[in-house]
Amino acid sequence: YRKALEARRGMPARSLDGVAISLQTNAEKPDDIRRALEDGAEGVGLFRSEYLFMQGEPPDEEAQFASYLEALDSLDGAPLTIRTLDIGADKNASMLSFASLRQSPNPALGLRAVRLCLREVDLFKIQLRAILRTSAHGRVSCMIPMLTTDKEVKAVRALLDETRHELEKEGVAVNGKMLLGGMIEVPAAALALEQIGRHLDFISVGTNDLIQYTLAADRIDEHVAHLYDPQHPGVIFLLKHIFSTAERLDLPVAVCGEMAGDRRYTRLLLALGLREFSMQPRSLLEVKKIIMETDISAASQALEQWLAGDVQKKGIQLAQHLDQTQLAH
Repeated sequence: YRKALEARRGMPARSLDGVAISLQTNAEKPDDIRRALEDGAEGVGLFRSEYLFMQGEPPDEEAQFASYLEALDSLDGAPLTIRTLDIGADKNASMLSFASLRQSPNPALGLRAVRLCLREVDLFKIQLRAILRTSAHGRVSCMIPMLTTDKEVKAVRALLDETRHELEKEGVAVNGKMLLGGMIEVPAAALALEQIGRHLDFISVGTNDLIQYTLAADRIDEHVAHLYDPQHPGVIFLLKHIFSTAERLDLPVAVCGEMAGDRRYTRLLLALGLREFSMQPRSLLEVKKIIMETDISAASQALEQWLAGDVQKKGIQLAQHLDQTQLAH
């Protein structure tokens, strides 16, 4: 099986019906990137910046800039999407002096990610400075985690503009046209994408949080983890809404959650309209294999059959139905 995967390493990720798919990687260190490039990744769709904040004192601007620049250099011209600080909830922030992070009765619904950044503006601007400086050296985009409203996007854009002007006054090179994207991982943001998406250059769906918030089930809680189901009809209809809205807005969309790297759901995501995946390096070849064995047109028809309800009545799981349809096709 590994030999079969290895044989596809140098091949393009193209479906049986000729649709080109972009495969990118999630990473937090240059070593992750190098391995992913060997397996055919076309860039980094999610560079996690929080690991820098979990090693002691919060990193200063120079430390962040050095880390981002090292990641960019390792890509040899491929794109790098840097996610701004996504800390709180399940990510340990004990070294940071934000008492509210540790006192929240429900951290997953509390002060985290962009909410924290917009409250701790001085810390956030240090990161924005480092990202903007990196943008002068290659194809760099900035991505905001856990958006809920368009007000958050506008606030981040205002801070980016302010920071950019400050750097330019200092004579520091930046890319004045750096793209700003947002992660859709809160159901309200998904449903309000028509409004939020107009202020973004691209979106990436964080399926981990989106699914657990939609199903009100913590995926790492053993007592309710069985309820965490990417094939739940409510999740499927929500994803369908995201993709169709993004298409209507002409808004590029990717998926960077674990669902993107799970070969069981590759055909489902293709049928929903996804054309850009971002995943852990170890999953790239497996997902590419499924893509190359999938007729997306047939998968889309099978998805519509399932959504119509007849297949559901038979108790057939959606991923199973898509696989059976491909075999028959």
